[in-house]
Amino acid sequence: MITIVSLWLPILLSAVLVFAASTVIHMVLRYHRNDFSALPDEATLAEAFRKAKVGPGNYVIPRCESMAEMREPAVLEKYEKGPVGFVTLLPTGPPSMGKSLGLWFAFSLAAGVVVAYVASRTLTPGTDYLQVFRVSGTVAFLAYAGAEPIGSIWKGVRWGTTLRHMLDGLIYGLVTAGAFGWLWPR
Repeated sequence: MITIVSLWLPILLSAVLVFAASTVIHMVLRYHRNDFSALPDEATLAEAFRKAKVGPGNYVIPRCESMAEMREPAVLEKYEKGPVGFVTLLPTGPPSMGKSLGLWFAFSLAAGVVVAYVASRTLTPGTDYLQVFRVSGTVAFLAYAGAEPIGSIWKGVRWGTTLRHMLDGLIYGLVTAGAFGWLWPR
């Protein structure tokens, strides 16, 4: 039997490779640069948020307390008049890239642990590279990309953005699969 602890090296290496692949995707290839659009008259909208003292959080407009409320004429008028959407506001100040990158690496380690768990329960020592690659790559792809369509289904995220994030997940799954296949116990 293979223990998760015995797979510490592919877990760590896969996290490092995913981190490196993510860096290349975002700093060199830059195909995510248009995932977000600029708001028209951003200064006026930002001032309105400041004036209303809207703090960090996730918001929906219009906001309803129940499904029954969504059928009320006043709420239906809000939907017709618009805008309709979701807004996420972060804390004021420059983004903390160090914290975000640290959390991203921690998530990649956690994904590696999940891959190790599934692979260690379904594969035996000496399993050939391609079979380890298939199992670990599938689990890693699901870890990195499996939930991406939810944003397009429920929150209006453009499908192009979702597909680009799923492509990232495929790349992360492939590098994870390579690490596990290469370092699988013989």
